[in-house]
Amino acid sequence: MSTRDAYVAKMKAVLDEWSAELSKLEARAASAEADAKLRFQKQIEALREQREEARAKLRELESASDAAWRDMQRGAEAAWSSMNQAWRDAMKRFR
Repeated sequence: MSTRDAYVAKMKAVLDEWSAELSKLEARAASAEADAKLRFQKQIEALREQREEARAKLRELESASDAAWRDMQRGAEAAWSSMNQAWRDAMKRFR
């Protein structure tokens, strides 16, 4: 497996993890009281948007040429790191 393939697989695993966490949060929101439900739903929507941004970045990386891949990897690392931190911060608010 190439470095690129390993990187893409790692990012797909992260996205799968985020999707599973979102499902759990949606279940909690469904059973929450009205005011808490609204807060949950706003946070869930923000997390969904971040997840979709990450998916878009991943698609860009998957379709990039080998030369572009090397350049894009650095930018992608920074973007993923930022999104991952935002994700962790949001998840802390739910716990």
